[in-house]
Amino acid sequence: MAKLKIIHFQKICRDEDFRIEAEYWNSNKNKLALKASEAISFSQYGTSKTLNEDKLGFPILRLNEFDSFFIGEPQKYTDKIDQETFFNLKLKKNDVLICRTNGNPKYVGRASIVPEDYDYGFASYLFRVRPDSKIINSATLVAYLNSKYGREEIEKYSLVSNQANFSPAKFRKIKLPQFSSILQEKIEDIIFDSYNYLKLSKKKYKDAERNLLDLLEFGGLSKQRERKQISIKSLKEIESFNRLDAEYYQPVYDKIENNIFDNFLGRSIFDSNIEIIDASFSAEAQKKYKYIELSNIGDYGEIKDFTEDIGSKLPSRARRLVRTGDVLISSLEGSIEKCAVITEEFEGAICSTGFFVLRSEDISPYYLLLLLKSEIMQSLLKKRCSGTIMPSIGKGELESLLIPQLQSHSQQKISNTVKSSISFRKRAIELNSLAQKAVEIAIEEGEDEALTFIDKNL
Repeated sequence: MAKLKIIHFQKICRDEDFRIEAEYWNSNKNKLALKASEAISFSQYGTSKTLNEDKLGFPILRLNEFDSFFIGEPQKYTDKIDQETFFNLKLKKNDVLICRTNGNPKYVGRASIVPEDYDYGFASYLFRVRPDSKIINSATLVAYLNSKYGREEIEKYSLVSNQANFSPAKFRKIKLPQFSSILQEKIEDIIFDSYNYLKLSKKKYKDAERNLLDLLEFGGLSKQRERKQISIKSLKEIESFNRLDAEYYQPVYDKIENNIFDNFLGRSIFDSNIEIIDASFSAEAQKKYKYIELSNIGDYGEIKDFTEDIGSKLPSRARRLVRTGDVLISSLEGSIEKCAVITEEFEGAICSTGFFVLRSEDISPYYLLLLLKSEIMQSLLKKRCSGTIMPSIGKGELESLLIPQLQSHSQQKISNTVKSSISFRKRAIELNSLAQKAVEIAIEEGEDEALTFIDKNL
């Protein structure tokens, strides 16, 4: 049972922030001896200038590109700043980026380490700090901020209204742990080992992607799109497809589908014995389930997060029961790239009705995952989306999607590479969790216990 904590009004009045929220008084100050202001040598806001998706100007990192405890590649740019401003925003190894504001309070305060120098700036939704490494190194700071004790401190000082906010000024007020250099070096080694696994994971995925496109001879799809062509369809054809929009009949789609059909014995999902699981599942009221929704799917086909709760507390859209080897794909046009393989730890989980669940006894789920996320299939999937407010793909349209029938050894090679990629990423996440747990144990039980835990679990 939760313990009741009583705070006298006089104590609230004496506090410099005069805060009355329960979260503010919930952290255990006795375990944390250091104020962040004593450990931080530098802090800086990102740019608030307008961003674009056309790669105009300088690359700007956002919260969207946080990748576990690290950063990914920026998807947006700005041409509204000059070279000097960008130079001052460039990310350096061991910078710590922290989410400053977001509509979802759980994202505010989320921290990532910059593992090497990058020619990226960062947006004003974030701020960066550079800790004094003699007091606390960047890896330990990130592991702590993402731990339950770091979250307590962040939530204590966050201001929540329409948007939650955690400014550099508020960050300087939080309490940090003081650890020995021995423990901090161990944590730093774990975090950077994790980063190396993450790099390996991304390399494996890119290798598989390149191999697939080479086999299908579609490396130049983007160039094909640039050619101005027209498509002439008969009324009979239009009636058979029941689509009037010109976008649906782009010549590039015909070229892709003809190539898959003629050169790779293309068969529809329906004819490829890929079952689309759309039966509605009713969760048992008191049974605990893992629940997967669109926001839990990472960029490389991994499930990066999930919610766990009893059936009666799950949202109404939690209606798809999944098993190991299933492939999830979003039905919504804006997130059609959200695909993932259900691995063993998610056997018996429930996913949102925003997904289609694909199941096949003949085709490897890892090959199917890469295929669905590939540029060619994403193009054909988006062709099939319809609707105005929230365009989506229907079951019938998905069943008609052509699947190239590659030789079994080619499928297996791709499958093994994607599987390795997911395995390396899983190990990276495990190492981050190990570092985070070690920080929590050091705060709760002492450094000796934390070091023993690390040695036992590495």
